[in-house]
Amino acid sequence: MECGVESDAPEAAGKALQLQAMSASPSSSSSAALQPSATALRWQNWLSSVLLVAVACAIYALSPFNRRQLDHYYGTVSVLFSGLQFLLSSALVYCVLLGLYFLLLDRAPQASKSLRLMRLLARCARGPRQLLRQGLSADDRLVLFTALLKAFFGPMMVLSLMDFCLGAWRNGSAIVESGILAQDFRTVFDRHGFWFALQLIFFVDVLVFTIGYLVELPRLGNQIRSVETTLVGWLAALACYPPFNLLTAAILGSYKSEFPKFADPTVHLLANGLGLTLMAIYAAASVALGFKASNLTHRGIVARGPYAIVRHPAYVCKNAAWWIGASPFIQQAFQTSTFEGLQALGSMAGWTAIYALRALTEEDHLRRVDGDYEVYARKVRYRFIPGLI
Repeated sequence: MECGVESDAPEAAGKALQLQAMSASPSSSSSAALQPSATALRWQNWLSSVLLVAVACAIYALSPFNRRQLDHYYGTVSVLFSGLQFLLSSALVYCVLLGLYFLLLDRAPQASKSLRLMRLLARCARGPRQLLRQGLSADDRLVLFTALLKAFFGPMMVLSLMDFCLGAWRNGSAIVESGILAQDFRTVFDRHGFWFALQLIFFVDVLVFTIGYLVELPRLGNQIRSVETTLVGWLAALACYPPFNLLTAAILGSYKSEFPKFADPTVHLLANGLGLTLMAIYAAASVALGFKASNLTHRGIVARGPYAIVRHPAYVCKNAAWWIGASPFIQQAFQTSTFEGLQALGSMAGWTAIYALRALTEEDHLRRVDGDYEVYARKVRYRFIPGLI
């Protein structure tokens, strides 16, 4: 499902390989003859990627959890479309763009991760016992986990991007068109202003990650070098995303609110304004990642923007915003009983602990790949709070 290859070798390297092949022994020539031509490889790369896109969309569409989102209609009276129509249309556009790249723009084609996955599955079909005895090589694990990662997050990010885009558009239009600007600031903020800002922030964040999941090009420097393979690492990440976050909420409870209400008008505006500021920094951290944005992967170390201050700015800001959102519920819980208050605190502490675990497992993964992260960690000493943690 990636729009890229494993190497960006220049044409001169290709010509050198051709000269070596011409002067090779007959056995080498026979082996080379078994390799697909550049044209055939381009088509194989594209078709294998299209197949993975189709499988990912089919799994997402057939999941009962996603039925409500896919069956829901979006847009305006003049332009209505369902979530499923948007997903399929996006997949079609993505496949066309993949075709343009693989068939027309890729000057030095090599087997993409999608094609290497197809070859792995073919080997498994021919001899599953032999594959089990031999085990998966590092390259096999890379292409397998990359496919799982992109198949899970790709459709989710595309539909979330559409949701946040339309949400920001609706609230922004309401502010401009309904004459609400003539009303007091609190009314504008509560009805549409807060939601316009929050959904615009989420749109920016998800846009960066959507591109990160769907585009992998050597010239962008965002090739996936490694994917997390530990169960703890995957569980910590998936616990924060649907549908698995429903189970997490059932276990821990959920006392947080995106838009908490405070009795005092000044506190209400300041607290929610601070929450929006924290979420804006959260989105800025995603922008700093750029084309390398994706979960559970090592695509190179980013040390700019918020990542020059602490190593996990996105997790810190999101959780801080959640604690602000939970504060009215925690206060109300303590007014009911000390037990319920402690339960609310424990719930929020549990969610924060999951993100702390994500940070720790991510660091362990990055350190296992190479020494780049250790150099970055020595430069940016603190994980969460400058001077403290």
